[in-house]
Amino acid sequence: MSKVFITRGKFDGINACANDKGIIAAAAMDQRGSLQKSIGKARGGAPASAEELTEFKTIITKVLTKHASAILMDPEFGLPALKEKDPSAGVLLAYEKTGYDAAVKGRLPDLLPEWSVRRLKEVGASAVKILLYYNPYEGGNVNTIKHAFIERIGAECAANDIPFFLEPIYYDDDMDEVGVAKKKPAAVTAYMAEFSKSRYGVDVLKVEVPFNIKYIAGSRAFGGTTSLGTKADAMRQFKEAANATTKPFIYLSAGVTDDVFVESLEWAAEAKAPFAGVLCGRATWQDGIPVYAKEGGKALEAWLEDRGVKNITRLNETLAKGARSWMDAYGGRDNIEVVG
Repeated sequence: MSKVFITRGKFDGINACANDKGIIAAAAMDQRGSLQKSIGKARGGAPASAEELTEFKTIITKVLTKHASAILMDPEFGLPALKEKDPSAGVLLAYEKTGYDAAVKGRLPDLLPEWSVRRLKEVGASAVKILLYYNPYEGGNVNTIKHAFIERIGAECAANDIPFFLEPIYYDDDMDEVGVAKKKPAAVTAYMAEFSKSRYGVDVLKVEVPFNIKYIAGSRAFGGTTSLGTKADAMRQFKEAANATTKPFIYLSAGVTDDVFVESLEWAAEAKAPFAGVLCGRATWQDGIPVYAKEGGKALEAWLEDRGVKNITRLNETLAKGARSWMDAYGGRDNIEVVG
């Protein structure tokens, strides 16, 4: 492999989000509208207020960043929470608006209008994150719009010398869950290949596990009815998706339980998929939502110190067995030349 050149800001920013072994063991806390609704639902009332959302994020940050290499946060409600983070944890800041306009076909992305990459960096971002709903098979000019959008973000991150973490999420609004699950392996492989192209300026891909494990016969998560493959199929799908990219990539938990996510990561390790870690949110802390909703902040903190820490510790132990340094995607540290 030929020498790889990485600018100082991008190199230091990715390292700030990784542990001392180069593995990204990050916690995700950038949920906004969905979290407000979940808290409200748990207490049988209105969605959480902005103040409650900030309190929830602050407690999560205070407890979990002691055990995470970084925290993913939104600048809308989460900046005060960062004051409570562990000093060793890096900061990823979300740049996209939460959700999408369901009245417009294609789940088109949009940015927070009061923010720029420069401003995110000024308030302490080690890296910038964008979530993009993406269907490689979408018709019309939807993907042309999305490709141009990502090109602009990549250029903005390059201009400010800060890492760009891209989170593509496969969707198909014309299919049910089983239909999406059938196409997911090919779709994840396709978007990993697409966004590895240099034109986008992506530094780290935050990707889905390339199958829905509850439809894989033989998994602990198998639902017991519809089977879309076996463990052997899953092993192959891990390898095919990993082989499609030249970038470091990490897995997202996608709202599954801690048990399901850990099983998926164990399989990834068995398949020798060269993943560089995770950005895990709800799998770690989602069961704390009803605790907070019904009993308040002190009860949530106590729950996190017990169950939340156990969840993230188990996740870290799994990563230690299977994840690799992000630098391995480039042939290791000795093959990287830091410039600037």
